[in-house]
Amino acid sequence: MTLSEIRKSIIYWRFSKDRAIFLTIGLSTLLFLEFIARRIYRPYIYSQDIFDFHIADTLGNSLGTIAGIFIIITFLGRDKSQYLFLIKTITISFVFYEIFQPLLGKPIDPWDILATILTGGFCFLTFQLLFRDKS
Repeated sequence: MTLSEIRKSIIYWRFSKDRAIFLTIGLSTLLFLEFIARRIYRPYIYSQDIFDFHIADTLGNSLGTIAGIFIIITFLGRDKSQYLFLIKTITISFVFYEIFQPLLGKPIDPWDILATILTGGFCFLTFQLLFRDKS
């Protein structure tokens, strides 16, 4: 995807049923992350000292990846092949962000990297299932 393609995507952007679905998934995931997962679920798990297989630790990466992918493809994608390309690219970008955390003075968290990869794969498969008959 070149800069001119991104520019064309923005200039000729139109709201469609697919984009409404993507935006709904992205925004609802973001709202769930911010108002339920971080404010209720995570504090409860930590206060009760419950082992939840690192779900509370990786909520930002897992739910944030879903929100980031679907909000971005709402505004930049044009067709199925471009949506799939963006899902892969965004996932890889989030993984690189996690890998380069030491440059920001933070340690690398392998659970966050794993959560990002698994969630990116989940988004890819979900997109494939939802839009398998469209080209």
